[in-house]
Amino acid sequence: MKILSLFDGISCGMVALERAGIQVERYVAYEIDKNAIKISQKNYPKIEHYGDVTTADFTQYKDFDLLIGGSPCQDLCSMGSHEGLKGKKSCLFFEYERALKEVQPKFFLLENNASMTKENRDIISRYMGCEPVLINSADFSAQIRKRLYWTNIPIREYEPKNMLIQDILQNDIPRECVTGKLIRYVFSGEYAGRKIEKTTRNSIRTPEQKSRTIGTCSYDISSNTGVCFKIGDEYYKPNQIEFERLQTLPDGYTSVLPIKKAVFGIGNGWTVDVIAHIFKGLNM
Repeated sequence: MKILSLFDGISCGMVALERAGIQVERYVAYEIDKNAIKISQKNYPKIEHYGDVTTADFTQYKDFDLLIGGSPCQDLCSMGSHEGLKGKKSCLFFEYERALKEVQPKFFLLENNASMTKENRDIISRYMGCEPVLINSADFSAQIRKRLYWTNIPIREYEPKNMLIQDILQNDIPRECVTGKLIRYVFSGEYAGRKIEKTTRNSIRTPEQKSRTIGTCSYDISSNTGVCFKIGDEYYKPNQIEFERLQTLPDGYTSVLPIKKAVFGIGNGWTVDVIAHIFKGLNM
């Protein structure tokens, strides 16, 4: 198949295609984040990389089979600007819609955050010509991540996996201990009632739980998407491979970058096993 990927990020779509057993003749990626491109090139040097979707001539891809993309959600999601599809970033959905018209691929897949308003969801559905399917990454991974998928690919039924944090822990590589920060921000009472106390407390998960949604700032335990594991009597940040595993990426996939920059790309990416399950419908 020939694939056109918009907002390609770290090329989770390519990983998913491989995992689904789809043969790829060409994979053209539009992405502007240099660190994301660095991860993609390290893993898939044959991907054809281009930049800004707003300047692209999509008519050159009229013979392509599949259009994929997860347009920016910053103005759509519950923690975003709430400007919706009029927002500076989320309005880029209309570039995906333009590509869909100009390419007219056999198949398409669009992903976005499930916390958007019904109004915005209905607008996207009208342009896409179909209703979205809600899939929680918790059914495929150790991470809770509710996302909407607009697609004309038949989605097979599946049995949810009961994966927990304990299933993705890596015991032979150290992770950063943050017990001191937890004592100060959460348990000392010094920050009681302040935002940093609430956000840091909300980051804590035990191995018997699922992780909260991985975001671009999840390496910062005091951010709105911070992630912290309580293992025994201590508190730790996940290490880089554990972050990769939460998104069902291959171990070491983001090793070309230091952990904080890697987590930014991981948080912007897709849960690979969810996308691979959808792509299996291409073989039906």
